[in-house]
Amino acid sequence: MPLFSCAGTRPSNLGVRASRLAPCPSLPNCVSSDARDSSRLVPPFDLALPAGDAWQAMRATVANLPRTKIITETGDYIHAECASAFFGFVDDLELHLRPAQNIIAVRSASRLGHSDLGVNRRRVETLRLVLAKQGVVR
Repeated sequence: MPLFSCAGTRPSNLGVRASRLAPCPSLPNCVSSDARDSSRLVPPFDLALPAGDAWQAMRATVANLPRTKIITETGDYIHAECASAFFGFVDDLELHLRPAQNIIAVRSASRLGHSDLGVNRRRVETLRLVLAKQGVVR
């Protein structure tokens, strides 16, 4: 339980539109595999398993992340809220399964503040490492 709560308001632009996750804001507190700006770009998760199996593993892994709650889940989209330990800052983690491309697109963004000190990029790369160890992604 965080000492303070700095959740902020859930953004209204979350989700998949025109087969893409929402663009990152102009602030340096977001990363996305759909970003057009190289400073915000992260690679998508390249699947090493059939899409359905990889998606189930992704869902289970996200559900087990510390201080993380899945808010929305469909057959090809997950939105989770990830809270920081001390202040309770909430970041939005989004995942979009794209079986035709054999990838899962990812976006992780802070709701509040200017810089995230690399938290969102580390979250995505930690998730990638966990999934790679499970044989889910390459």
